[in-house]
Amino acid sequence: MTITQTARKTDPAFQAFFLLRNVFIIAPIAFGLDKFTNILTDWSSYLAPWINNIVPGNATQAMYAVGVIEIVAGVLVAVAPRFGAYVVALWLAGIIVNLLTLHDYYDVALRDFGLLVGALALGRLAALFDHPRLRN
Repeated sequence: MTITQTARKTDPAFQAFFLLRNVFIIAPIAFGLDKFTNILTDWSSYLAPWINNIVPGNATQAMYAVGVIEIVAGVLVAVAPRFGAYVVALWLAGIIVNLLTLHDYYDVALRDFGLLVGALALGRLAALFDHPRLRN
């Protein structure tokens, strides 16, 4: 381990990057996988009727597609957080719009807004720490 690598590991900004990166790898993949099992909740109940009316198939099938997108987003954060963080942020923005139009999920929308801000912070930190010349 070089001195630069050691210094990075003690840097609070690098530690924040490390924490956010891992959260935005694990959470989207875990939630994406749960779209297929519904262990945590019945995900189809979180789909606004207007979205269900414009997507092909039924709400359950839409949630399967959502699950795949979330898994891909988590993997993208794992391999390229400079880009994946912004994909996750955009995805969260879509989820927030969906939840706000359901009218009963404002608390969940607010939580997802906090996650969106965290994803944006990850994107900014990744500009510093996920540079090809810094990878080892």
